[in-house]
Amino acid sequence: MVESKKTETVHSPLVTYASMISLLTLAPPFVNLLWYTMTTAMDGSILKTFDYLNNNGLQGFLNLWPKPTLLSFQIIVVYAAFEALLQLLLPGETVYGPISPTGNRPFYKANGVAAYLVTLVTYVALWRFGIFNPTIVYDHLGEIYSTLSFGSFIFCIFLYIKGHLAPSSTDSGSSGNIIIDFYWGMELYPRIGKYFDIKVFTNCRFGMMSWAVLALTYCIKQYEENGKVADSMLVNTTLMLVYVTKFFWWEAGYWNTMDIAHDRAGFYICWGCLVWVPSVYTSPGMYLVNHPVNLGTQIEASYTTSSGETKRSLLLTSGWWRLARHFHYVPEILAAFFWTVPALFNHFLPYLYVIFLIILLFDRAKRDDDRCRSKYGKYWKLYCDRVAYRIIPGIY
Repeated sequence: MVESKKTETVHSPLVTYASMISLLTLAPPFVNLLWYTMTTAMDGSILKTFDYLNNNGLQGFLNLWPKPTLLSFQIIVVYAAFEALLQLLLPGETVYGPISPTGNRPFYKANGVAAYLVTLVTYVALWRFGIFNPTIVYDHLGEIYSTLSFGSFIFCIFLYIKGHLAPSSTDSGSSGNIIIDFYWGMELYPRIGKYFDIKVFTNCRFGMMSWAVLALTYCIKQYEENGKVADSMLVNTTLMLVYVTKFFWWEAGYWNTMDIAHDRAGFYICWGCLVWVPSVYTSPGMYLVNHPVNLGTQIEASYTTSSGETKRSLLLTSGWWRLARHFHYVPEILAAFFWTVPALFNHFLPYLYVIFLIILLFDRAKRDDDRCRSKYGKYWKLYCDRVAYRIIPGIY
């Protein structure tokens, strides 16, 4: 028997229901619109997609929505089964979550790092040995998202029914409202059997793992298409992998957070991790596949020392130094301003240091530019053509 639970909402009932219904109905089509805008002739332009929809109406929207296919279903099932097996079979230390409101204390097998490494090594090995080409995933990405969106919705219905008929623990209950129960979930710690934790699978081993897998997929696709990987894609992929690596290193800590210890397993968490994370969180890489950006790294300049010796140096044109030649002065000035703001604006004197710093750094920037112009000559002119502003982009 499922116990009732008191429904507590932060917002008014009207706002609560409007937000739930909006996400239930609009999030799935948004994922497909995002894919369409990023990967087709729309070139990542919202305005182009809007013009298309404005000119073609509902039928145009239905035409661009990819239909689920057998191939997309097979890719998802094989990937999900592989991650489920890793979750169950890889060794790991037993760790415990916080004690629940009803006195239960969930336990987990902390094997996330091992699963992460095995997944990425296996994926790259399948590509390198010609067994499976990750470009297939990108080429059928729209179909995969459609299948995943529909399949995850069905999975959330399963969770709703399971919460009513076969809850895994006493940390389960119904609000008496079908929309709230489906959206927010019935069970706090749903499991299949004793050891397979559903939220660990949806949130960590499918959702977060997909983030890393798709980041690699986009990188490989660009390499296969162009014979090289743009530095922009390398930066994107590296930073994403660092972030996801940190997540799995800390995964046992995540099991004590709000997502696991408070939010129940419903559409909000499970559909979000199964569909929204793989699609929206990875979208910068999805865009970069067909729109590589050459960030550039430096200008190589030569100069002559006072002793007559010719040397070479690098003039940076990437990162902050692409915005302005002395952009690093901006955060220093802002820091001085913000630690002075608590004095408010009743008197001028507290801002003396801020004003002094502005004058000092602006003067220093000019003197440094003059010195570098003399030192590097034509190379400094080329550098200034690329990086036009001295301190504040677009202004000075």
